[in-house]
Amino acid sequence: MSVVICDQDEQQCKQTPGSLSLPVLQRIGDVTLGGLFPLHETVVEPHRSFTTLPSNLHCTSFSLRIFRMAQSMIFAIEEINREGKLLPNVTLGYKIYDSCSTPYQALKAAMELMGTEQDSEVEMVDNHMCPGTVPVVIGDAGSTQSLVVARFLGAFHVPQVSYFSSCACLSNKKEYPAFLRTMPSDLFQVDALVQLVKHFQWTWVGVIAGDDVYGRSGAAVFANEVKKFGACVALQEIIPKNHAREALAAIVSRIRSSGALVVLVFAVEQDAGALFDEALRQGLTGIQWLASEAWSTAPVLSTPPKYHQILQGTIGLAVRGVYIPGLQDFLLRLHPSNPDASENPFLIPFWEKVFGCRLGANSGNQIENDKPLCSGSEDLRSMKNIYSDFSKLRISYNVYKAVYAIAHAIKSMMSCKKDAGPFPLKACPDTTNIQPWQLLHYLKEVDYINQFGEETKFDHNGDPVAIYDLLNWQLGFDGEQIVTIGMFDGTATADQKKLKLQEENIIWNGNKTTVPESVCSSPCLQGTRKAIRPNFPICCHDCVVCRAGEISNQTNSIECVLCLPQFWSNVERTACFPKEVDFLSFSDTMGITLITIALLGSLCTCWVIFIFSCHISSPIVRANNSELSFLLLFSLTLCFLCSLTFIGRPSDWSCMLRQTAFGITFVLCISCVLGKTIVVLMAFRATLPGSNLMKWFGPVQQRAFITLSTLVQVIICIIWLTVAPPTPQKLMPRESAIVILLCDEGSALGFALVLGYIGLLACLCLFLAFLARKLPDNFNEAKYITFSMLIFCAVWVAFIPAYISSPGKYAVAVEIFAILASSYGLLACIFAPKCYIILLKPEKNSRKHLMSKTSVQ
Repeated sequence: MSVVICDQDEQQCKQTPGSLSLPVLQRIGDVTLGGLFPLHETVVEPHRSFTTLPSNLHCTSFSLRIFRMAQSMIFAIEEINREGKLLPNVTLGYKIYDSCSTPYQALKAAMELMGTEQDSEVEMVDNHMCPGTVPVVIGDAGSTQSLVVARFLGAFHVPQVSYFSSCACLSNKKEYPAFLRTMPSDLFQVDALVQLVKHFQWTWVGVIAGDDVYGRSGAAVFANEVKKFGACVALQEIIPKNHAREALAAIVSRIRSSGALVVLVFAVEQDAGALFDEALRQGLTGIQWLASEAWSTAPVLSTPPKYHQILQGTIGLAVRGVYIPGLQDFLLRLHPSNPDASENPFLIPFWEKVFGCRLGANSGNQIENDKPLCSGSEDLRSMKNIYSDFSKLRISYNVYKAVYAIAHAIKSMMSCKKDAGPFPLKACPDTTNIQPWQLLHYLKEVDYINQFGEETKFDHNGDPVAIYDLLNWQLGFDGEQIVTIGMFDGTATADQKKLKLQEENIIWNGNKTTVPESVCSSPCLQGTRKAIRPNFPICCHDCVVCRAGEISNQTNSIECVLCLPQFWSNVERTACFPKEVDFLSFSDTMGITLITIALLGSLCTCWVIFIFSCHISSPIVRANNSELSFLLLFSLTLCFLCSLTFIGRPSDWSCMLRQTAFGITFVLCISCVLGKTIVVLMAFRATLPGSNLMKWFGPVQQRAFITLSTLVQVIICIIWLTVAPPTPQKLMPRESAIVILLCDEGSALGFALVLGYIGLLACLCLFLAFLARKLPDNFNEAKYITFSMLIFCAVWVAFIPAYISSPGKYAVAVEIFAILASSYGLLACIFAPKCYIILLKPEKNSRKHLMSKTSVQ
């Protein structure tokens, strides 16, 4: 390595001895492209001391995959130079360094590309960089390395085009103004993973991240995005870079205890491999792994059969790949005996890694000297490994696109027309001395369709078009194979579907064909709702059955929906159906019973009328005022029949008829009883000397009294029906599955006056009958009237609380029962003794017997 120092006066550069001395694979051209590739995956840290000069890092674990990427860059450059169509008269060169998968080594390589070392500065002369520096760098692979390099190169406006760095943080143009990439940002990858989780309705997922910028940022964005549609992160762990056994064991234990069956590993393949090694040791199975693009196609994991037990069915993302014509022959032509082999410092470790041998004593592989010497007859075509796998190149294709994007940018620079350039004073760039900041401008404007029909361009953040393949690790006859099961198109509009899956082709973990369920709590079925479980994430819930009158017709309902007032929920609580209409109908058992009792009562009354009619001239009929008796029996018949108006579906006319008919017929009945009571008292008083009371309460007066008493009730009913008549009413209580049909009294005062007037007459009749209870038994019926009034009043006093407390049709039944009970009481107490004498004791049915007196003490 030499450090370039520029003389500002002479604008000439001279080289001074440096100290970095990194191996480089190079070929100088008119325009030389820099390349950074982590050809070794690990670094052995040297002993550091403040008293001695630090030694160089020792890179180990040569990567065949990354070496193929580096060779793809050389292939693309040589293809452009060979064809000469894209850049005629311009030869591209390259300088490729090994970044050894560490930011420190990547920065050293970037400094070499800039022609400077750590303690020197790159000097600029008239905005021109000294010869020996590269105007553009392709790399690095890791996001962490790219962050360091981008900060360094950005200070000199040197464009950097990464082929594998996907951290979303690199899209920040304020911090990384010269960074571009052919690898989509992790924001698109996270979007694809979130869409995948949402599509399969996984709500309880784990996230494992590598301890680097790529893993931490990607996992954080994923965790935030899945929460937006209601999913929860069961655990979020970090894989330490030193792969400490205790830390990895703790992570695997937490995966097992979390209950999550779907776990995303957002890490590079080295970190993912360390995690799966520990999972194998602990026998962790049954986990559906989701792979980020960094390890979804990693041969280290997909090739060895030891991982089949836990990784079969893994679903991951990968950038789109193609088959590049001619690349296979180019890669397989390498051999240590070729004339240019000595110019490739990475050929020896590559060859020894592929064939497991060592190239002589000075092979460079001092760690494994026990390997046999290479015979020289080895042929790459005879080997089957990741280097020779050309089925579908993905990251190598990104490298290929990066080279061609730079070539198109250089072509645009050379096509600039005089006085029509993009720079101040419409100047065009000096193509004989390409400046990085000018090349950066043209790189941002690149937009072309390549030979594979894919558009290559960079957005305002320097990111490319985001299209991913969805991959599924399946176990075939010849071992693990990666099958494409769909794609994710990040360019799709809101009206288009970004995620396109072929679900029938997916094999899940455990060689299953059914989608695994990863939930903290089982889905709440229809008829239930979610109830938050205290001290648990929102995805953990209990399923509570909807209350009566509420339904949920969707799974995982947050709340139950209340049925409309006229509807009720079914037993399963999944649908509302019309409530059952409840009223005292003629078909009900209760209705039939009451009808039977009412008709029986009216028939009994008619039978008494018939008996009295047949014996109308008998002393017992004539002695008890036959006219009032027949009128009383007629009113009792109406009382029995009026109860029928309370049965049936309420309507306007039935509601008005039932209460008015009840009020008028009972007033008529009580008026007749009251009239008979007054007649008894008058008759007794009329037998006293000098008494002429009977002339004041003769038949005419009796008729007038009954008519007047009944007319008062008729007037009350007319006023009631005029002001606020009873109307049909529907009662739809929320807690009941029944719609109750009844009659609303309309005016509570009107109903109270009707009942009150009946009660007033009944109380007056009871009082007068009570006064006449000790008259001679053979002379009058005052004793029986007293009994009948006691029964009547007892029934109606008990009716009031029973009516108020009875629901629905039972209130109507209580009123009918009161009507029938009081009617039967009057019929039995007043007319049963008379019928007994007429039918069974005819000898007592004589004037002599009725006129006889019994002494009263």
